[in-house]
Amino acid sequence: MKKSYSVIYIAFLILISWVVNAESATFLVFGGKSGWFGNETIKIVEREGHIAICAHSRLENREEIIEELSEVRPDFIINAAGITGRPNIDWCEDHKEETICANVLGCLNLIDIAWRQGIHVTNFGTGCFYDFDEDHPMGSGKGFKEEDEPNHFSSFYSRTKVYLEKIMLNYPNVLNLRFRMPVSFDYHPRNFIVKISRYKKVINIPNSLSVLEDLLPIAVDMTLKRKKGNYNFTNPGAISHNDVLELYKLYVDPDFTYSNFSAKEQGLILKAGRSNCELDVSKLLKDYPNIPHIRDSIIKALQEMHRLKLSKSSN
Repeated sequence: MKKSYSVIYIAFLILISWVVNAESATFLVFGGKSGWFGNETIKIVEREGHIAICAHSRLENREEIIEELSEVRPDFIINAAGITGRPNIDWCEDHKEETICANVLGCLNLIDIAWRQGIHVTNFGTGCFYDFDEDHPMGSGKGFKEEDEPNHFSSFYSRTKVYLEKIMLNYPNVLNLRFRMPVSFDYHPRNFIVKISRYKKVINIPNSLSVLEDLLPIAVDMTLKRKKGNYNFTNPGAISHNDVLELYKLYVDPDFTYSNFSAKEQGLILKAGRSNCELDVSKLLKDYPNIPHIRDSIIKALQEMHRLKLSKSSN
């Protein structure tokens, strides 16, 4: 391993957990060193009074994972690691071997080792392998359910996620959460709002989105409750790129402008097609009925982004 934990360090963390909260648990988070989701998850775990340890082992290295689990002895694992490509998933089209290693083989390594040791794994997956079709027409409000077969295979990234999901859900220790087009209440460069505000042109198609401030605390709670299986993990409803940008103009920048092009025109500048769909989140809402509608949460995110903008300009 590139970095190991000293016995004193682990003992110190355990002692702190006893002092602060006898009910606290230890989470080992993969993808927390440089990953957006992983870093935010660590903050939430710690805020809830639990121990969050950022994993140092690489998913592709089975021996490293085994060694790290032996040292940390976590109660739970959250896997937020994986490759999406930089600047976007088109990267995966030309780096298939690296994508397979990280998104399929590496994740299965982790899940298999954890299963052999009786450790629950929450995997941060994707719902980006559906496209609107005759049974799920755009604007109908009828979303794809967890059991629906994927119909979007035009990107290598999405295909690797389909392969992974079909295999990993055979393991009884796995909770898989399907995120889509993540949004946050700040100017993180991977925030969907920030990304589309910087595009020269956007498509005007409604999609399901995942607001991290709404959903990551739920992911931690589901982990603590040892939930299993597959969950669509987005806010209820769908919202189009144009609707988001019109709200951006209203709440953040009244001088902002944008233009549209068709999905066909978009395809001419991309190496891989993009998924456009609405996910059915009725399964998630049975346990967490207070997740806000995506439009309401987008407005809240934009209000906070406006506040941050004003705060920065006044300093």
